[in-house]
Amino acid sequence: MNITDLPTLNAFLNSTSATLLVCGWLLILRRRVTAHRLCMVGALISSALFLASYLFYHYHHGSTRFEGEGWLRTVYLTILLTHTVLAVTILPMILVTFARALRSDFAAHRKIARWTLPLWLYVSVTGVVVYLMLYQMR
Repeated sequence: MNITDLPTLNAFLNSTSATLLVCGWLLILRRRVTAHRLCMVGALISSALFLASYLFYHYHHGSTRFEGEGWLRTVYLTILLTHTVLAVTILPMILVTFARALRSDFAAHRKIARWTLPLWLYVSVTGVVVYLMLYQMR
């Protein structure tokens, strides 16, 4: 594996996080707490690996310019902007959500998880969309 493979790895890690988040949500709706917990820990690990790989890639490679034009460029920049703002916002929310679960403060956990889950899912999915638009639409 070399540095040019990292964007594909990052998209895989984001899609893994998204899949685990949806599975974890469906499991908690069915009151399958242990399976929910495993999915959410898996999503956290996948997202942490993504972040490490993303930072490594951009430190060594720099940024990649989107080559699309017109309305497609506007769509890309809109997705990128919302993705970036929410990616910065979601990290502390994820940590608080996990901390509350680890403390068994499930009432407080549920309150923030109602916001954390959809935002985290949005960031994970739009990360894959950004990858597809940046690296696969050439």
